[in-house]
Amino acid sequence: MKPRTDLSSFALEREEGVSRGARALVVYPDRQGPRSATRDADSRLDEATGLAAAIGIDVVDRVSVKVRDPRPSTLFGSGQVETIAARGRAADAELTIVDGKLTPVQQRNLETETKTKVIDRTGLILEIFGERAASAEGRLQVELAHLDYQAGRLVRSWTHLERQRGGFGFLGGPGETQIEADRRLIRDRMAKLKRELDQVVRTRGLHRDRRRRAPWPVVALVGYTNAGKSTLFNRMTGATVMAEDLLFATLDPTMREVSLPGVSKAILSDTVGFVSDLPTQLVAAFRATLEEVTSADLIIHVRDIAHPDSEAQAADVESVLTDLGVLGTAGSTPMIEAWNKIDLLGYEAREFVTNEAARRDDVFMLSAVSGEGIGMLSTNASSILTAARNPHTLLIPANDGSTLAWLHSHGSVESQTGEGDALRVVVRLTAADFARYSAR
Repeated sequence: MKPRTDLSSFALEREEGVSRGARALVVYPDRQGPRSATRDADSRLDEATGLAAAIGIDVVDRVSVKVRDPRPSTLFGSGQVETIAARGRAADAELTIVDGKLTPVQQRNLETETKTKVIDRTGLILEIFGERAASAEGRLQVELAHLDYQAGRLVRSWTHLERQRGGFGFLGGPGETQIEADRRLIRDRMAKLKRELDQVVRTRGLHRDRRRRAPWPVVALVGYTNAGKSTLFNRMTGATVMAEDLLFATLDPTMREVSLPGVSKAILSDTVGFVSDLPTQLVAAFRATLEEVTSADLIIHVRDIAHPDSEAQAADVESVLTDLGVLGTAGSTPMIEAWNKIDLLGYEAREFVTNEAARRDDVFMLSAVSGEGIGMLSTNASSILTAARNPHTLLIPANDGSTLAWLHSHGSVESQTGEGDALRVVVRLTAADFARYSAR
């Protein structure tokens, strides 16, 4: 049997993706012991349900199952598997979503026992990213993550594993099995994608270098998925970036010009939201995108302060930022927190949150929907960005329009008054820009 030589038949023989409108049972493996999750089971079930809804899956039932001793074959105990299968049959579910990580063997065995298609948390998030990726770069990143994930699951995805082709040479031989050929094709395709993404990294690096040479500071919005980053982005810039009550509504980074008090122009960047247990394949594939955060002059960590797991979500975000080298290092990028969705808080909860925020000078309460608190956030963001700019009083000829324009574009002009044939200009400039001015 001649093996495939490209990925076209690979795509056809691969397991079919999750269909929109599929009826699903969501199962959360509530691990017991020292490595227990920081969130309660109901919150994880809510989040998994939201992830499923993000791609149109109809969750008809959900259940939390305590896992004290994970089974290598099925993760759950035999009785628990029977219970899961029974609930799936009762709800007429065609899909079982396990909100945790499954090995290929566990996934295959659970499919056999439940008589449904089974996907784990990583597979679900990859499905969302695959549907939402809009840019060429995003599609490259998602495909790379998909292939990396699928490579370990060939054992359960192929029904023709026994096929072999004849060997080369006079004696022939067992040759290359189809699964080996498919793995080789996946490796080749992944190598090609990585080369293309390396080019993306270089291109992004050039863009960052150009922005560094420009006088405009960059502010990056980061946060847990569905924290309201895109709504805040639209409120501050007047843009119309997709902002819906969906997990992972934003995948591709967006940049827009924004005006801040005392800063004539800044660049605001909206980035992909984070999530707990983010698949390692996605962290690696989207590293080029996340590296935009590392070059920012200021990071605004947007938090859904009305969410019951706001603290745990913040810890997940900070963990990813630490892995990227953004936090916890000398000279790291300054970060402030925007406690969003205060309009959803009741009186007592809002009073408690207000008191908590008052204890810190890096926290600002706001509602991106109503606009409350946006002015205070903008003012403080501006003060941080301008803190590195020192005031200088300069005398320039009144007819030297080019120098005056240069000062306005590269610094923050606080005042200018006429003195005979000259202008006295008080302007804030960074040390680098003042050196450039002196060179002029």
